[in-house]
Amino acid sequence: MIFAAGRGDRMRPLTDTTPKPLLAVGGKPLIVWQIEALARAGFRDIVINHAWLGDRLEAALGDGRQFGVRIHWSAEGTALETAGGIAHALPLLTANGGDGVFLAVSGDIFCDFDYRQLLPRTRAMAAAARPQMHLVMVPNPPFHPHGDFVLGDDGHLRMPADGVAGQSLTFGNIGLYDTRLFRDVAPGQKVAMSPYYRDAIRQGTATGERFDGRWENVGTPEQLAALDRALRA
Repeated sequence: MIFAAGRGDRMRPLTDTTPKPLLAVGGKPLIVWQIEALARAGFRDIVINHAWLGDRLEAALGDGRQFGVRIHWSAEGTALETAGGIAHALPLLTANGGDGVFLAVSGDIFCDFDYRQLLPRTRAMAAAARPQMHLVMVPNPPFHPHGDFVLGDDGHLRMPADGVAGQSLTFGNIGLYDTRLFRDVAPGQKVAMSPYYRDAIRQGTATGERFDGRWENVGTPEQLAALDRALRA
């Protein structure tokens, strides 16, 4: 699943007329970089949610055949936030065989993460008795110096607090989730993801891994322009 429903307020005025994931760097939209990376990793069915200017996303990307994938659209009307968007898209995410594990990424990040390395973990997660999540963590960027969660030596995530061993890192907006986590959310309900992270950490069912490769959260016109220059150089 690629998240593409946000308004992108910090990217205005560019996002007044263009969905943020369609903003281009290095000659192609941000979301296309992600679709191509997922296709290289062997993913063939991709769910994309949208709200703001969603018709333009669908017009630009179509059914995905130009990228060698099948795109399934989850239209929200009003953005439902992350957990609400997942719950709204569950019929699409579970269409090929009921509950399971899916990969979710943001449509406005740029990275060279190889999604194939997550595939073995999906099988282990799917076989677990309790639903789990696994998050890709990155070194803290300048705009987020204190990070989100602590990644322990045992691979489990913990909330930052005094006495917790490990380094606080930033969630890279790349994660594996069990669809069972979202069965309690009514379709169309606006629900944030933060409570799910905290609950999974508390139960010991949230794991993570550190990625030190290229990763950028493209949040402002200045960041977009800088990334475009770098890719074209």
